[in-house]
Amino acid sequence: MSTGVIIALIVIVAAVLVVAAVLALRARGPQHGGSLKRRFGPEYDRALARHDGDTKAAERELAERVERHGSLHQRPLDPAERESFEARWTAAQERFVDSPREAVGDADRLLAELAGARGFPDGGQYEEQLAALSVHHAHHVDGYRRVHRVTHARVDGAQDSGAGTEEMRESMVEARALFEDLVRPDRHDAGRHRAGTGGDGSATAHTRPHHSWSFSKRQPKES
Repeated sequence: MSTGVIIALIVIVAAVLVVAAVLALRARGPQHGGSLKRRFGPEYDRALARHDGDTKAAERELAERVERHGSLHQRPLDPAERESFEARWTAAQERFVDSPREAVGDADRLLAELAGARGFPDGGQYEEQLAALSVHHAHHVDGYRRVHRVTHARVDGAQDSGAGTEEMRESMVEARALFEDLVRPDRHDAGRHRAGTGGDGSATAHTRPHHSWSFSKRQPKES
């Protein structure tokens, strides 16, 4: 075989490999984005809005979250811990009737502590803790975001930001979904919203009824 034929074959093979690589990258892009959208759900839409509709920027942010926190091991709670957290959440709900803002603050602190107990970054690193939670509990993490925002929405440390009782009530109701996800790992492990990675792998029989919370008897007072 002549040198010219060999060179021609090498060029052809190289061209084929380049084309194959380009096609693979093109095919990979939508799948990656689709996977992120399925995994993050509403968090995907929030990231997209935060980046003014820039899909690549939003997906880059979410992919970085997965890279940082996707392998996080969620530590299961022992029964005594679970009982304590459930009792404290019930107390916060009951406190809402007379002191809604204080109750929302209790919920914010309790979620931070519970997430820390499950192995997420410490509550003192709120943004990092929120990012990690969004990877593993994307469909419910906004409840934590809302109670944290209401709790810390102050002007000069004294004046309220304008958050009304209904907004506070809604934040508490939404935050409860994340609380239940964290306090009952069996529901999370077998739930619809797992992406299949990063869980602690434990599953126990669910025997406790869900906490109910009704405002039908008495409306909370503005604080």
